[in-house]
Amino acid sequence: MSVLLGYAALGCVAAGLVTGAVALALGRDVREALRTALDFWLAAGLLRLSGAPHWEPLLVAATILAIRQLVGWSLRGPGRVERAVPPPGC
Repeated sequence: MSVLLGYAALGCVAAGLVTGAVALALGRDVREALRTALDFWLAAGLLRLSGAPHWEPLLVAATILAIRQLVGWSLRGPGRVERAVPPPGC
């Protein structure tokens, strides 16, 4: 992996920490804060994946993606189902 990709991935990790903390402080919603942070961490994993043709970065990116999906699914709760807004007049 090139040095530039390494720094870009590190920047994404730091941005995930900062934006997750800011989203939590401003919105008080843990789910949205985790989603924001995990999106940046997924970007960091994909940047690392693009630099090295090995299995380890691929497994890291796949793990982060799976964790992001599981966190989003589990924090939705058993009774909360996201539905489309009905059109006016219904």
